[in-house]
Amino acid sequence: MIMKAFVIDLARCNGCYCCQIACKDEHVGNDWTPYAKPQPDTGQFWVGIIETVRGQVPKVKVTYLPELCHHCDDAPCIDGCSADAIYKRDDGLVIIAPEKCVGCQMCQDNCPHGAVYFNEHLNIAQKCTGCSHLLDNDDEWKVPRCVDQCPTEAIRFGEEDDLKPFIEGAELLKPEAGTKSRVYYRNLPRKFVGGTLYDPVEKEIIMGATCRLKDRDSGEVFTAETDNYGDFWFHGLGDDRTFTLTIEKDGKMKIIEKIVTSKELSLGDIPME
Repeated sequence: MIMKAFVIDLARCNGCYCCQIACKDEHVGNDWTPYAKPQPDTGQFWVGIIETVRGQVPKVKVTYLPELCHHCDDAPCIDGCSADAIYKRDDGLVIIAPEKCVGCQMCQDNCPHGAVYFNEHLNIAQKCTGCSHLLDNDDEWKVPRCVDQCPTEAIRFGEEDDLKPFIEGAELLKPEAGTKSRVYYRNLPRKFVGGTLYDPVEKEIIMGATCRLKDRDSGEVFTAETDNYGDFWFHGLGDDRTFTLTIEKDGKMKIIEKIVTSKELSLGDIPME
């Protein structure tokens, strides 16, 4: 059995929304029965972009996270369907058969990813189909439209075995749901700490200072160096960890304690006195 999967790399996603636009272009106004009825103009995003602003000015990062149906192996939408309208294909894609759906909305209630929408006009549930109508009926199409239109290759689709180099080290978006998602994510955002070092006497930023961030509990140490703007960043930090920051330059030392990563942190302008 050849199982398909998606791999989404957030480090490559620049928020261009091409995937979302391509999905709309393919499905709005087009009837792809038995795969899907037309997607409404508004209110549904079978591929949607979650835009998150993280940190505080001036240390801010923007994350773009494409989200779609996770085509779960243990799909709760299938288990909850009262009309047996939802099925899993041999390639792993999950389809809601529009001609069988009775509009009970149980699939929408059961989906932990919020990927199922309800079309009030047609009284049916709808979601991403993986563009199965293209994969099945057009030899030229090997990937869904969202994948084809992604200019940075942030979204990949294919046979799971072929995607192993990209799946290695990837994560599930909601592993606690236990649904065995077929959508893998790389470079999911982690907490960060940043700041800017300056000399209050010379009123200049300080370049090349050594910055060490030590986890109080584990003892793990992260190292960074202030750049040409006096900035330093520590990325990939765990949630709710407590750190001590030590900064050294030209025999001077600055220590900041009790830095807690309950959120992304900007330490602001730090004087090296």
